[in-house]
Amino acid sequence: MEIGNLVTESFEYAKDALWGKWVRWVLLVISTIIFPLIGGYVMEIYKGKKPAPEPEQWVHLFVNGLILFIAGLIWAIPVFLVLLILGGASIFALVSGGIFTNPAAIAAGVGGIIIAILFAVILAFIISLIWTLGQVRLGRTERFGEAFNVSAILATIRKIGWGDYIVALIILWLISFIYLAIIGLFNQIPIIGWLIWLFLLVPWIVFYSRYITLIYESAGPDREPGE
Repeated sequence: MEIGNLVTESFEYAKDALWGKWVRWVLLVISTIIFPLIGGYVMEIYKGKKPAPEPEQWVHLFVNGLILFIAGLIWAIPVFLVLLILGGASIFALVSGGIFTNPAAIAAGVGGIIIAILFAVILAFIISLIWTLGQVRLGRTERFGEAFNVSAILATIRKIGWGDYIVALIILWLISFIYLAIIGLFNQIPIIGWLIWLFLLVPWIVFYSRYITLIYESAGPDREPGE
């Protein structure tokens, strides 16, 4: 799996999907506002369609996007629980120990909050490794349970190679961070800034989705769910 090829092909895919195809671009901007629609479109990209598909069958896109969103929420539950339980316990200890009068309680409470955040970040990273390909698997099979088929997802990652997989994701995250930080500046423009930001967000969504799809496909041909 060549990282350069992933970036180049994903960029070309996004460019061909949008540049000069203004009606499609506008429709995807509207879909981003009605967010389940853009999620459904992402699911179509996950199917490996090339060139990029037209946004159509809107009810189907909405339902699939909603399913993708719900699956993502379920995967996020452990992170929320860590923050709630560990962070909540630390805040309770901080308050009950005397937030303004007991230095030891303050130190313990703040330390507990920091630890809770660190645990949550580590857990979120681990979950993201699985969920990233789980959502592609969900898109390809359109079976909700396949988003949580951990054994099959881990088998796919092993075929890719853990090192190559993590490096590919880190590169994607760095590109995303830089790009989103740049387009975020357009939000500072009065009145129309948010609209410009939305137009520039769509290419990133297409690029990101195609990039993940290519990572998934680098493992080789799809196998039956559960294998």
